[in-house]
Amino acid sequence: MREYVLVAVIAAVFTFVATPAARWIAVRFGAVTPVRGRDVHSVPIPRLGGIAMLLGFGVAMLVGVQLPYLSTLSTRQVLGVLAGAVLMCALGAIDDFRELDALTKFAGQIIAAGVMAFSGVQLLMLPIAGQTVLPQPLLIGLTIFVVLATTNAVNFVDGLDGLAAGVVGIAALTFFVWAYSQPDIITNGEDASVFTIATLVAAGLVGCCAGFLPHNFHPARLFMGDSGALLLGLLLSAATISVTGNIDPANSDAQAATVAQWLPLALPVAILALPVLDVVMAIIRRRGRFSQPDSKHLHHRMLQIGHTHRRAVLIFYLWSLSIAAGVLGYAYLPAAGATTLLASLLALSLVLTWGVPRWSQGRRTPV
Repeated sequence: MREYVLVAVIAAVFTFVATPAARWIAVRFGAVTPVRGRDVHSVPIPRLGGIAMLLGFGVAMLVGVQLPYLSTLSTRQVLGVLAGAVLMCALGAIDDFRELDALTKFAGQIIAAGVMAFSGVQLLMLPIAGQTVLPQPLLIGLTIFVVLATTNAVNFVDGLDGLAAGVVGIAALTFFVWAYSQPDIITNGEDASVFTIATLVAAGLVGCCAGFLPHNFHPARLFMGDSGALLLGLLLSAATISVTGNIDPANSDAQAATVAQWLPLALPVAILALPVLDVVMAIIRRRGRFSQPDSKHLHHRMLQIGHTHRRAVLIFYLWSLSIAAGVLGYAYLPAAGATTLLASLLALSLVLTWGVPRWSQGRRTPV
């Protein structure tokens, strides 16, 4: 565990220290988000936080693979994740400066995801009928699809100060806890090890989010921009994808094996369920004109029903924590107990989402 704590701390410190420099670059060269009708900020805010997070993550990975136990990990896969991260962050940074068209961004995301997949960080099987191995070209295509879906979901949730960094940080921390505590399931039983690519990337990702949040929480001094949103999406998908193919169902009971096979894919999908739903609703709402932005996203609606900016972000954190804890419960509790826990946490989140604005308004109403 000490190795992972060190990786997370290095990522957090370097990200935190590099963020003011990223802000200076953004201001100096014009990577600034203007105030638009759909935005919730009232003054122009620089946007280039992704390069600070990339620096923090890169340094943490390079230090991590020099540590005694982590040095046994595949250098090719670590470099593949770093290469994909650099390409994805560079694509987002260019967009932060020049507003790339949707097709160019989509093509760039495919290239970045493809580089990572060809390095070996890819889906090796699907958890269907036990373990289903498909032809490698198809698995690479599915890997790229997962990366694209995750990156764009994170990009969509990046609408309030601190929202995307917090949600991704929660997802990464939850996944790290599960992967670290289940070495006998996600690796060969005889050579079970807590040192994997998945846990290394997740630890670095937690550190990046923690280091960036002090600068990004409301009122934000710097937005992560597309450079950050696309980077976080790729890293989250890299952590979860790298587990697939290493599951050994023989080392656990039926429920644990099922959870182990599905959780790497289900956990980020569940935690990002709200932004994914937001994406689907946006597609339907815009009737195919997907590139046309509006002010009807879920985070806009949270403000409309009466939440303050900070409270809306904290409520989204609660939803993410509730989903994460509920889904993770299936790895440690009987199915009935995990389902009860998940339902209870979601009910609490729903009550607070709708109740807090009404309670606040009632307290302000004179008697």
